[in-house]
Amino acid sequence: MEEITCNKKYQEHTLIRVLGITALLILILIGVAGAAPFAYVSSLGVDTGTVFVIDTATDNVTALVPVGGWPAGVTVNPAGTKVYVATGFDPTVSIIDTATNKVSDTVNTGGSYPWGVAVNPTGTRVYVTNRYSIADNDSNSISVIDTATNSVAATINMGISTVNVAVTPDGKKIYAANSRNNTTSVIDAVTNKVTATVPVGDHPTDVAVSPDGNKVYITNTGSNDVSVIDTATNKVTATVSVEDGPGDIAITPDGTKIYVADWQSNNVSVIDTVTNKVTATVPVGKQPMGIAVTPDGKKVYVTNAKSGNVSVIDTATNKVTATVNAGKYTINYPTKVAIRPLTDSDMTDQSVRATPSSTEDMGVEETNLSSSEKINDIKLNNSNNNSYNDTNNSEPENGNSSGENESSKNNSIPGFGLLGSLTCLYGGWKFRKK
Repeated sequence: MEEITCNKKYQEHTLIRVLGITALLILILIGVAGAAPFAYVSSLGVDTGTVFVIDTATDNVTALVPVGGWPAGVTVNPAGTKVYVATGFDPTVSIIDTATNKVSDTVNTGGSYPWGVAVNPTGTRVYVTNRYSIADNDSNSISVIDTATNSVAATINMGISTVNVAVTPDGKKIYAANSRNNTTSVIDAVTNKVTATVPVGDHPTDVAVSPDGNKVYITNTGSNDVSVIDTATNKVTATVSVEDGPGDIAITPDGTKIYVADWQSNNVSVIDTVTNKVTATVPVGKQPMGIAVTPDGKKVYVTNAKSGNVSVIDTATNKVTATVNAGKYTINYPTKVAIRPLTDSDMTDQSVRATPSSTEDMGVEETNLSSSEKINDIKLNNSNNNSYNDTNNSEPENGNSSGENESSKNNSIPGFGLLGSLTCLYGGWKFRKK
C-alpha cells in the first residue's frame, strides 16, 4: 500500500513538473510574440535635425531625439543599444543610446556631407559615406568608425560619389553604390581596399545584402530597375524593372521578398527573390525615401518625405495598415528609417507602452521645440485611405485622427514575458512542495 502511495505521489509530481515546464515554454513564446522593437526615423525635425522613435507594437511616436544637421542615413547596432545617424550637412555621426534616447557621443567623420551608414555584424565597425558637397567634386570617401573608441579608425578613398553602403552577414565585404559612375564597389573589410568594381544600372542609389550573403541588390534610380549581384562572382545575374525612381531597398529576414521605395511614383515595389519578378505594387505617401523591415518580417516601414509621415505595410497582404506621424508638427521630411533588432531585453520589457502626453515624457527639452506649442497630442493616424497635399506644395499635412488605430490598441497589450513565466514556475514549485 505504501509503495502504491509513493508511486501515485511520484506521478503527481512528474505531472506537475511537465505542466510547469509546458507553461513556462508557452509564456516565453507569448513574451517573444508580444515583444516589439523600435523604428528610428531621421528627419529635418522641428527646429533642428531630429530622430523620431516609433514603437512598432503600437505604431506611435514615443520619443524625439535632436541630433542636429540634416539627418540622413541611420542604422542600429546588432545589440540594439546604439543608433548611428549621419547628420548630412554637419560632417558628423550622432550616436544615440537606445536606453535613454539621448545622443551619447558625436563622431567627426573627417569628410563632407555624410549620408549612408552601415554597421558590421559584430557591431565593432560603422561605415559612413562622405558624399561630395559641390557638383563638380567627385572626391569622396568612406569613414570607418571604431565603435570601441567612437573615432575614425580608417578612411577608404573612393574618388567617386558613393551614396550608400551595406556589409555582408559574415562581415568580410562591403558593397558601396557609386551614383555618378554607375558602378558598385566591393571592399575588403580587413584591408579597407576596393577589390572589385561591378557595372550596374543608371545612378545606383541603395544597397541591400541577402540574409545568406549570396546576393546583393542595387537600386538604380536613373534606369528604374534593381541589379542583382552574385557575391561569389561579383557579376550582375539579373535586372528587375520597378516603378519610377527606386531609392531605398530592404529585404525580409527570410530573404524571400524585397521592398523598394519608388520615390517618383509614390509606390513600393515588392520583388520575389526566387523569380526576380515584381509581385505587388503598394501605394504609400508622397516621395517615399527610407524603408525597413521588422525583425519578424511582418511589417515594412516607409518614410514619406513629401507627406511628412511613415506608412506601415503588412507583408502578408502588402497593404498599408497604418500611417504614423507626430501630431501637430508631423515628421518633417522623414528621410531614412532603421529598426532595432529584437534582443533578449525586449522579452523582459513588456510593460504597456503609453503614448507620451508631454515633452517631458518624451525626454525632449522644450527649447528644442517651437516656443508657442508643445507636443502633447502625438497620435497614430488610423486612416488607411490617405490623402496628401498637392505635389507642388512642400508643406506636409498632419493627417491626424482623433482615435487610435484599433489594431494598435490590441497590439499594445503585451505578452506575459519572462516575469510571468518565472511566477508560474515558482507557483508550480510551491504546489509541488505541498
